[in-house]
Amino acid sequence: MRLEGKVALITGSSRGIGAATAIRMAEEGADIIINYPFAAEEENAAAVREKIINLGRQAHIIEADIGKFTEAERLIGEALEKFGKIDILVNNAGITRDNLLLRMKEEEWDAVINVNLKGVFNCTKAVLRPMMKQKAGKIINVASVVGIMGNAGQTNYSASKAGVIGFTKSLAKEVASRGITANAVAPGFIESQMTEVLPENVKEAMLAAIPLKKFGKQEDVANLICFLASAEADYINGQVINVDGGMLM
Repeated sequence: MRLEGKVALITGSSRGIGAATAIRMAEEGADIIINYPFAAEEENAAAVREKIINLGRQAHIIEADIGKFTEAERLIGEALEKFGKIDILVNNAGITRDNLLLRMKEEEWDAVINVNLKGVFNCTKAVLRPMMKQKAGKIINVASVVGIMGNAGQTNYSASKAGVIGFTKSLAKEVASRGITANAVAPGFIESQMTEVLPENVKEAMLAAIPLKKFGKQEDVANLICFLASAEADYINGQVINVDGGMLM
């Protein structure tokens, strides 16, 4: 129970890595704020909440578009009103709008940067003052290996995740003296709804680039996030840790 007594807010936690992280943290004793972006995700968020409650932990659902600062402020405010504190912020929410740059529309660029990068800024800025007052906090940002190596057809996504990495390192230097750490995780190819529908030849090409010859699981990322949120990682700050089966080795 490494996170017993802690309160964790995880953006975009109605499904995927966010949901896996919410459940994993609850298993380690944390109470969870589940965030989802729009009404269509409400049912998924409720399912995650039920799993957390069945683990004997508290869970609260908040709909908020974290790409808007006022919404991020409301999200943090409601979480504080419910639990009185936020010990852990996991900036997980992210979207893709893949396209070759020559064909990419301005709205495809703006949408990805707005959620993936500005959303991290919005939620972090909103939570910093409360964390500084309690002189403790863990901020974990979900980046991506493509923010390090790039990927054709994902200039917007790669730029946003590279931005998250730079943001994390700068933040880590700013807030360390206040007892707050900031780290990033960079997942590689993780099993998801996206990888399920890929053609076999594409899957084979992706697997060929991974020394472990398999896709990662969402729980692999959740386990690392959980560790970084725990006291075991108190002296880890400003790091970017890949979860990629050795792909970028």
